[in-house]
Formats: sequence, C-alpha cells, structure tokens
Amino acid sequence: MIYSVVGLEWIDGWSILIFLSVFLLFSYVFKSRSPTNLPPELRGLPLLGYVHRIDPSRFYLQLAEFAEKYGKVFSFRLFTERVVVINGYKLVREALVENGEDYTDRPYIPMFEKIMGSKGILGSNGYLWKQQRRFALHTLRNFGLGKKTLEPSIQQECHYLTEAFAPFNAQSLINNAVSNIICCLVFGDRFEYSDKQYQSILHGLTESLNFGGTQVAQFYNLVPRLMDWLPGPHQRIFALMQKIRDFIKIKIIEHKENLDPSSPRDYIDSFLIEMGDKEDKESGFDLDSLVFCTLDLFGAGTETTTTTLQWGLLYMILYPDIQERVQAEIDAVIGSSRQPSVTDRENMPYTDAVIHEIQRMGDIIPLNVIRMTTKDTILDKYTIPKGTIILATLNSVLHDETMWETPHSFNPQHFLDQDGKFRKREAFLPFSTGKRVCIGEQLARMELFLFFTSLLQRFSFSAPPGEQPTLEFILGAMRSPKPYRLCAVPR
Repeated sequence: MIYSVVGLEWIDGWSILIFLSVFLLFSYVFKSRSPTNLPPELRGLPLLGYVHRIDPSRFYLQLAEFAEKYGKVFSFRLFTERVVVINGYKLVREALVENGEDYTDRPYIPMFEKIMGSKGILGSNGYLWKQQRRFALHTLRNFGLGKKTLEPSIQQECHYLTEAFAPFNAQSLINNAVSNIICCLVFGDRFEYSDKQYQSILHGLTESLNFGGTQVAQFYNLVPRLMDWLPGPHQRIFALMQKIRDFIKIKIIEHKENLDPSSPRDYIDSFLIEMGDKEDKESGFDLDSLVFCTLDLFGAGTETTTTTLQWGLLYMILYPDIQERVQAEIDAVIGSSRQPSVTDRENMPYTDAVIHEIQRMGDIIPLNVIRMTTKDTILDKYTIPKGTIILATLNSVLHDETMWETPHSFNPQHFLDQDGKFRKREAFLPFSTGKRVCIGEQLARMELFLFFTSLLQRFSFSAPPGEQPTLEFILGAMRSPKPYRLCAVPR
C-alpha cells in the first residue's frame, strides 16, 4: 500500500511537470505564430530565439550582414520577443517620418531601465513622454538652445579648453568641456577641469554607457531579478549610476533652497516652478521624473558630442592632408587672433563638410535608439504587429550604397558640390529623424563647429612617435573609438 501511494505521488509529480512543459511549449508556439505577411524571420532556437548568435560587441555589423542575405526588412526573436530590423534610408524614412506616430514607443529593456529609468525623456512613452519632451524643448530654447545667445558660453568654454589642452589627456578634458555646456543649461553652472568629484561623475557615466555592449548586460536582460542578487561588474555599474543620480538630487535640493519663481536660472528651476507645490505623476512633473529627465539631458548632452569630437581628432590624425586643408581654411577665414564664431561656418564649406563626414563615419549610434510599434502598421509590403521591437538602423542610412558615392570611405566631398560649396544630404541622419529625433541637435551642431575649429586653430594633431591609432571601436550605448593617445603641437 505504501509503495502504491509513493508511486502514485511520483507519477502525479511527473505528470504535472510534463503538463507544464507542454503548456509552455504550446504558449510559445501560439505567441510565435506569425501574422500573415510578416518580414522574413531568421531561424532561431525554441524559447531562446536568436540570442545565442548575437555578438554584442559587433551587433550592428551582424545586422548589416543579415540584411545582405535576408533583405532590408527582416526579423528575429530575442527569447519570445519579435524584433524587426529596418535598413536603408528609404525604409527608415518611411517608418520614422511618413508613419512616425506608429513608431514612437520604447520597449521594456531591463538593463536600460535599471541604468536610465523609464520616467525621463528618453525612455518614457505616451502622454508622459509627450509632456516631458515638449517641456524640455520649450525650456531649453528659453535658455538659448539653438540660438546665438548661447554662443558666448560655448566660445568661453572653447577658450578654457584650448588653454588647458594637454597631450595624452585629451579625452578627459574634451569630456569636461562639452559637459559644461549642458551643465549651464541644466544646473546653471559649469565645473572646473580640476574638480575631482565631477571628473568621477563623468568617468562613471562613460563607463556605464560602454557597459551596455557587454555579455553581462545581455545576460542581465535575460534574468534581471536573479542578476540583481548576484555579484559582478553590473553591480559596479548600478553603484556608479546611483552616484550620478545622488549628485543630481543634491543639485535639485540646492535649487529648491534658493529658488526664485519669478527668475528661473536653468532647467531644474523651470521644472520645479512647473511642478509647484503638488506633484503630477501622470504628466511626469514630480521629483523622481526630474531626476531622470535631468539625467537624460546631462548624459546625452555630454557623451554624444564628446564621442563625435574623439572620432574627429582621430580622423584628423589618420588623414593629415585633410587636417591641413581645414587649418588653411581656418587661417583664411578666421585667422589666429580671434575665436571662431558660428557665423564663420557659411564661409568655411570644407570645414563644415569635414565635420559632417566625421559624424557620418563616426556613426556613434549605429542601431538608433530602440523603438516599439504603437499599433499594427504596414512597412513596404510587410505587416508589423503592435508591440513589436524596432531597430531602424542609422548605420544602414549613413552608409547606404544608393545614397552615398563612397559610403565606406572617409570622404568630405560627400558634402561639397562641384563648385566647392557645402551641400546638404537627405541621408545624413546622425541625430535620427521623426517624432523621436534628438532634441539637442541644434546644440550639438553649434558645439561641434566651435570646439572642432577652436582646437584645429590652436593645435596640429598627430600620433605619438611609434604609435598608429586605428579605427577600432567599443560598442556600448554608443559606438566610441578605443582609447588612443595623441600629440597636440601648438600652431
């Protein structure tokens, strides 16, 4: 009798296990059923999808290889989530511009939410996102974003940078100088290059953004709750980001202590005034959202332009003839006795073309920022269901062989006409496009011109003796050049 009971329990236990396994398998098959006319799908493994074939360190290059085989629109699965990849200028424009409202959401990515949160401008959706984006644009424009009134602040920072510039330490100085511009808009002040605490904040931000391209980050996205309890490099990244958020919280407290509602000094002041005495969580006007919105503006306003300038100096080292031609134009138009001004740009077509080509070839966000469809939509001849993760790759636009004469070569002539005048190119989309286009585009364009020309006005750049920099990169949240050393010789 005892044997029979034990046997029955054993059979029932296995029956339950088999039932659950079959149930999960059928659930996966049901969820995996493709609607009619879905883009071609890469074959993956049950439950895992295509995750085992992805190399985070060269992911965008893999997608370019897949596009050659499967077409400009294709899909694959990351576990049970369907991802649709869109390649080429024509289709990216069709999706993000012509049907932009269909592609405005962000999907839930555990690592992204852990580092940057979903309450800010970058990661939020729907009404909250629209309110916070609109408020940020309006507020930053009031403080000079995209206007000539901001130019003196950037020129002053260019002066500080060129005076402090030293060989072998360029990355840290450029990072601090660029960051000070967004800091003036967001915090109302700049930070000295000797400020060790602030240097620690900047280094932590860079390290955290680079971490996104590691295998550990991808594993965190698979089992976030388990990884939260396990030791590893991800715990250091979380601590670094908490340190940055604490830094922002202190700045907010300082602003609240001496806030004058009749005279806002910066973005934080304006947010606190808009929030008033009562928090509005639905539209994002609460203290938590202020922390994450400030983090978004601070992070994006620092790292994107810094990374582009790092690529710029690297290309000048690798192409000294182009560097010399830029300097000749600087000497002819600006000379050596005054600082560059944004008004000089229209008289410096070659320099402007070089900066644009740096942005094109630097390709700092090759995968674009990930999106998700807000409803069922049609792209080209394919159906894309609501809630589908979208990778509308910028790499495929900036290197589109149908849009660029020499798409894979550094060639400033892409932005010059037959008469040597600057020409715009419709496939030049380093800031993305559509409803989620980068809100800091005008600021970044002004910064790139003023910082780049100021540096080349004062210095000639080359590699240290015996060293040869390469175009090897680190792929995290952005595509950054591997650390390199340079010599800066005063002109």
